[in-house]
Amino acid sequence: MKDLKFTKNYKNNDTLRNSFFELAASTFDIHFENWYQHGCWGEGYIPFSFVDGDQVVANASVNILELIIHGEKKKAIQIGTVMTHPDYRGKGLSARLMNKILEEYENKYDLMYLFANESVLDFYPKFGFKAVEEHLFSMDFHFTANPLESANLRKLDVTDAEDLHLIQQFASQRLPVSKRFATDHTPGIFMFYCLNVLSDNIYYLENENVIVIYQKEDNNIDLFDVVSLNEINMKDILNKIAGADTEKVTFHFTPDENKDMEFISSINNDGLFVKNHGDNLYPVHVKHPITSIA
Repeated sequence: MKDLKFTKNYKNNDTLRNSFFELAASTFDIHFENWYQHGCWGEGYIPFSFVDGDQVVANASVNILELIIHGEKKKAIQIGTVMTHPDYRGKGLSARLMNKILEEYENKYDLMYLFANESVLDFYPKFGFKAVEEHLFSMDFHFTANPLESANLRKLDVTDAEDLHLIQQFASQRLPVSKRFATDHTPGIFMFYCLNVLSDNIYYLENENVIVIYQKEDNNIDLFDVVSLNEINMKDILNKIAGADTEKVTFHFTPDENKDMEFISSINNDGLFVKNHGDNLYPVHVKHPITSIA
């Protein structure tokens, strides 16, 4: 094997970008091309990679964002797309990339974190990351909407140019989904989910000017995100998307307290690892928004 070259932030290099996309597809079945073509790769997404010639053989990507914790903004870095080509594994490349990221961003963040799969749970503690427990929130739902009132709910189609433009506009201008705990400045990650993961679950409430991403199955609603440019009342939104048969709502983010809503929480371990900086601590009893997990 030749000496590998380290490179980063090569979005505009067609050869390296395409090689990176190929490695992501073969490793995780993640497909970035459509996301890139729609202009969703922003300045806050930075791959750190080793290349062999023109081939990306190992990578760990940085996502620069903010965390909203009890209304306060914290500078954060989320690491994702950690992968190595099978022919280059066992050579410590991921560890070298992690050290380069830690060196690059030393004293430039309040919190650094990532979501790891079960095969590498013993890897990240070597770099000062600690496993953190999450909580998944749900509530028993009782439908209270006026049956004569129209919700004006329209399903959005990401292959339709106007609908996609609407989603991207909301993604870039949205308010955080929660003051208690949320992310900010994550339109790129959000759009990846819209284009690749949740494309069949995106709806627009025209009267409220709110995008709701959810899935309804039997008597249950999985609420993935509520995207709004203005303050909303979550109970009102739920009444617009639920039906008389809805019995339970599960929130895939941390909902704000609401006097009209009583939440149940259960432990949810999705492999979250956090590296705290100084006195900044990752909050307890929260759920990271699913639509901004890198």
